[in-house]
Amino acid sequence: MNNDIIYMDNHATTPIAPEVLAAMMPYLTTNFGNASSIHPFGVAAMDAVEKARLQVAELLGCSAEEVIFTSGATESDNLAVRGIAYACREKGNHIITSTAEHHAILDTCHTLATEGFETTYLPVDKYGRVSPDDVEAAITPRTILMSFMYANNEVGTINPIADIAAVAAKHGVPFHSDAVQGIGQLPSEMESLGVDLASLTAHKIYGPKGIGALYIRRDAPRPQSIFHGGGQEDGVRPGTLNVAGIVGLGAACELAKNYMKTGKNCVATLRDALHLKLTARLGDIHLNGHPEQRLPGNLNLCFTGVQSHALLMGLKSVAVSTGSACDSESVKASHVLVAMGIPNELALTAVRFGLGRYNTAEEVEIVADEVIKVVSRLRELSGN
Repeated sequence: MNNDIIYMDNHATTPIAPEVLAAMMPYLTTNFGNASSIHPFGVAAMDAVEKARLQVAELLGCSAEEVIFTSGATESDNLAVRGIAYACREKGNHIITSTAEHHAILDTCHTLATEGFETTYLPVDKYGRVSPDDVEAAITPRTILMSFMYANNEVGTINPIADIAAVAAKHGVPFHSDAVQGIGQLPSEMESLGVDLASLTAHKIYGPKGIGALYIRRDAPRPQSIFHGGGQEDGVRPGTLNVAGIVGLGAACELAKNYMKTGKNCVATLRDALHLKLTARLGDIHLNGHPEQRLPGNLNLCFTGVQSHALLMGLKSVAVSTGSACDSESVKASHVLVAMGIPNELALTAVRFGLGRYNTAEEVEIVADEVIKVVSRLRELSGN
């Protein structure tokens, strides 16, 4: 990795924390047992898995039995949406979500449409928030699931999840939340949020890639497994357990719990400092997302007259993105920004800064100076 590049793309992924890597190493080397084996190697591996399950549960404020390990957020989203749809098929075929969800939700709903399921895609407001009143109005007798993200991965806007959960509970509709960006940065106690299922992944909270979890409230409908071939994870998610990854997720959750008490305000302060420096020296900047109800490290800005890909290519010592990492090679406007009503021409100028735990005030100064320099040059070249 080039140490001269300042990393500000922490919504795409985060570096593994040293403490997390240290916890994982024994299970990548000497403690290599299969957690399904009954000999001492397997028992040691299963003990590590169950310790990690407790660590995840402590962050979520739930019981360990309500945590199912998966390969990551996309699998958790698929398991929740597809699994609940199949499990509740006899009760109905209607799903409710929003137009600003992650593609792991949207694409799954699109695929379910080929199998006889129907989805209502609710609009979001100019900040990217879903209205609980709209949710309630969309419910029908055949509604079997609703899914809304906790915090948007592109613009950082926080949804009123607890209010939506109250609507869901009132009508007896299972409620899933893609909570990937919120867990570890926002209040993460599942009982307080009121959701029935929630997806999370390690690599957004300074853990390894390729491991995640699905919270399933004990009295919620059980998703039907979308895989076959084993009885692991109570039969919901069969397959040999990724012990080292699970240990890493557990350690990351333990760190996140401590970070919630002290670290998030520091990141928000750095984010606000970067925003202030940019707006003080550059005109025609548009903030995307809610000005207050947003993730502490998120700063999504449109630089009028400057194509986002041109800006990214011009930033030689800064790593940022145009939006969702899953769409990083797309040159069309973000579906999230379009859903928020931002004109296509302006949406194509959006850049997402994702500040994290390891960023510093000195880095904010450097990034601000380079962004200002590149934006000014590109505007001059284009005549704006």
